[in-house]
Amino acid sequence: MVISITIILIAITVLISLYAWQNQNLMENWVHHPQSVVRSKEWWRLLTSGFLHADFMHLFFNMFSLYFFGGVVERQFMAIFGFTNGAIIFVLFYLAAIVVSDLPSMFKHKNDSRYYSLGASGGVAAIIFSSIYFNPLSELIIFPIPFPLKGYIFGVLYLFYSYYLSKRGNDGINHSAHFYGAAFGFVLSIILVPGQIQNFIYSILQ
Repeated sequence: MVISITIILIAITVLISLYAWQNQNLMENWVHHPQSVVRSKEWWRLLTSGFLHADFMHLFFNMFSLYFFGGVVERQFMAIFGFTNGAIIFVLFYLAAIVVSDLPSMFKHKNDSRYYSLGASGGVAAIIFSSIYFNPLSELIIFPIPFPLKGYIFGVLYLFYSYYLSKRGNDGINHSAHFYGAAFGFVLSIILVPGQIQNFIYSILQ
């Protein structure tokens, strides 16, 4: 039986999040705090914050999305690059997206001692948009729209919505991580599998 890399990532994230809720010291040392990253060179926070979550609903939503879309991308990478290389690329893809998605907020809030963020949303958004790249006509549901949308339509709406809310910035959610994680995931997928771009465009035009 082949062990799913996606399931392993979910299990690690759930265990770390649950432990951090009981260990305030770990939460404080791993959460993304831009001022600490820039001034104290605590660069690990860009990655470790992706394994922390604020509460159960935050954790559930991210892990449910990762479970739903991660398997698709994982199988695509393994089919293209082989089992071992595909698994490695998939893990690095996810971890890199977590780091990259946090960079804009790091620069924006580097002098704000009160700013903190956490969650796997940037990495999950990258996985979702990689899935859309490989399956642009897959149907996705976005709340509160009561009917499914084609993947590429969902992607456009998601980017506009995340960008708009990131500019408002008054709801305590790091929407810029969603936006940049999604953009990073889509662009990196094109770089890794450039031959798919023709199928992506053709599927939409048809």
